[in-house]
Amino acid sequence: MTDRVRGATPDEAKRELFIEWLAPLYGDGAARDCIEAMTESARRHGLPRDTGLVVDQSLNLMITYPDIVQRPGEAPLATLRDFIAQNIGDAITAVHILPFFPHSSDEGFSVMNYREVNPEFGDWGDIAALAEDKPLMFDLVLNHASRKGVWFAHYLADADPGRDYFIEVDPSADLRSVVRPRATPLLAEVVTARGTKHLWATFSDDQIDLDFANPQVLNEFVDIIFEYVARGARLLRLDAVAFLWKEVGTPCIHLWQTHRVIKFFRAVLEYYAPGLQLITETNVPHAENISYLTDGDEAHVAYQFVLPPLAAYTLLTGEATRLTEWASSLPPLPPGCHFLNFTASHDGIGLRSVETILSDAERDVLVETTRERGGFVSTRAMSDGSTRPYELNITYYDLLGAPAERDSTTHIDRFVVSQAIAMALAGIPALYFHSLVGTHNDLEGVEASGHSRSINRRRYDLGEINYQLSIDSPHARVLARLKRLLVVRARQPAFHPDAAQSIVDLGPSLFAVQRTTRDQTLLALHNVTDKPVKVPGHMLPEARVRRNVTAGTQISGAQRTISLAPYEIAWISD
Repeated sequence: MTDRVRGATPDEAKRELFIEWLAPLYGDGAARDCIEAMTESARRHGLPRDTGLVVDQSLNLMITYPDIVQRPGEAPLATLRDFIAQNIGDAITAVHILPFFPHSSDEGFSVMNYREVNPEFGDWGDIAALAEDKPLMFDLVLNHASRKGVWFAHYLADADPGRDYFIEVDPSADLRSVVRPRATPLLAEVVTARGTKHLWATFSDDQIDLDFANPQVLNEFVDIIFEYVARGARLLRLDAVAFLWKEVGTPCIHLWQTHRVIKFFRAVLEYYAPGLQLITETNVPHAENISYLTDGDEAHVAYQFVLPPLAAYTLLTGEATRLTEWASSLPPLPPGCHFLNFTASHDGIGLRSVETILSDAERDVLVETTRERGGFVSTRAMSDGSTRPYELNITYYDLLGAPAERDSTTHIDRFVVSQAIAMALAGIPALYFHSLVGTHNDLEGVEASGHSRSINRRRYDLGEINYQLSIDSPHARVLARLKRLLVVRARQPAFHPDAAQSIVDLGPSLFAVQRTTRDQTLLALHNVTDKPVKVPGHMLPEARVRRNVTAGTQISGAQRTISLAPYEIAWISD
């Protein structure tokens, strides 16, 4: 504790600590101005307020676009609420609504106005109605803003707010060390009231990077965060946050300033919105990804980007060794810090996270299978001018099913076990809408949009999807099985995000996770092959009678072995 904090009132001490977080970024005077603006913003939005979010084994998320289901004459957000009530119920306990703001590209991630709901989706009343039913996760798209937005229009006109919100770069600067997530040009040329400028554009020339070295940009986003809390956000996804701060001559990813901004956000929110969860979205190698968790005072949750490609590789090869090795190597996280365990999202399946886990030949299995099953492979630019696979664009459901076995029992079993693995690992499970209902590749969507990512972003007519879920269709079978697993999972104390985890090596055919709390020991077994597998009884939790909670059956303590059918899931509790 510094001298200026000692002897202060609690509110004064908190204020001084916030200033200390920002002073290394902006200097003491500008830091104080930021905290003055933040205090006024909190007052306007009625903060502090407790979010009331409970993080335990019942917490899970559905990831969805705001207009994923549509009904003629109705706001899609209202239609989404109806779909969830009718088809999902209590199996899903929180909802991540992908950006619902006015936007110009990238399916919402090129935001034109952060404080409005896109009228094509509905309005803030529709968001409030959804928030009455379930906790919501909002996106905070803070690395970049739309070229067609209000801030950028002000920048072009040399007016405020926006005049100094973007990063001007000398086009002759040496930018070769900058880590690139795309093969597109890094700089966008624009004509402004002050002449031609070259602006930083990490992702596309419609997504112009914001300059967080300007404290006014930070002020804008603190105010936006506070408004989102007031509007019902209980989890906040920090989109592409690893690229937040730029310094020419550095890789411009994971800079210390970026980490400090996130830590500042967490400190502020623990005071003004206790319980709110900050989630970092950093699709990078695993060691870099977890750097946002390991200090314990930064993100609450980080996307587990290794899991989607590694679980797919495991089930495509019928070989769990790589998955077992990786999961065994995971370090314990600080209390209250967790992974978001997912296999699919609105984006494709990123490969950067497994660059040091799978060999080139092993990654090629994923690449070639994706192409064989109707998908696409996106690339990124390397510093030597070459490109390499970056992302698989395919629905997870289709990736795990060969065309000859499409929608068969084997296909569905293989897919469901992939989701069960994500549910069993320590963390919070998140299921994409198209995984919940087993959607096939949307090649018509790709053709219409010209973008490979559209392959797993299909929109459904509400009547069509409701009909499919009302009959014995593959969609209905997938959803019913996943809902049942989620309900069973929520009843097991051992699946609490903070419960201890150990990986049990039972050979290449099985992925086995033991989760332990004071009240329960649970061994989660997953057969990753198309053949039966036997498990020795002495490997099961010690108890006179054990329970297979997925099957609702009992196993005698004297039983020497149990047998798992192809792709069977058996969560065995003491």
